[in-house]
Amino acid sequence: MSNRLRHSLKHALPAGGVFASAAAVGGMIFAASAAVAQPADPTNGFRQKIAHSTAKCSTGAGPAVLVTINNIKSSSGTVRVQSYRGIKDEWLKKGKWINRIELPAKAGSMTVCMPIPVSGTYGIAVRHDINGNGKTEISKDGGAMSNNPSINIFNLGKPSYKKTRFQVGSGVQKISINMRYM
Repeated sequence: MSNRLRHSLKHALPAGGVFASAAAVGGMIFAASAAVAQPADPTNGFRQKIAHSTAKCSTGAGPAVLVTINNIKSSSGTVRVQSYRGIKDEWLKKGKWINRIELPAKAGSMTVCMPIPVSGTYGIAVRHDINGNGKTEISKDGGAMSNNPSINIFNLGKPSYKKTRFQVGSGVQKISINMRYM
């Protein structure tokens, strides 16, 4: 043990002998190693791509949102459903979605179960990438959001979080979203 560490232990730790000092140092080392051993989540709870599972919306499950998506134009491409916190700083902001589920499109209606981390205020955005190229093409692709707000040139297709947010409790919240195409 270095003189510097011995000096620090002698003056920083309460009296109690070698065992108390060793236990305190051991505890500090354990706490430090535990902090290092746990990798930080680089996404901070954002950008979780998850598989679709209806079990997360079964009776007694939750919190989750059971999203019925209506008016899907065709069975080509993919449908992407993303959840956001229903707050100004996160709604439709790049990289601020919580969970994302992508599925092959099915003409007519689809039902998707979106798990939510905790009860609270959320918004759901849906996009139908009609040709499945991964790019947003306003003249071809469809879009929709929770509460079915108007989407127009004045809000550039991004209505306020105030118009799309809704409450999710500890159970399963059911919502219906109507797709729109240009």
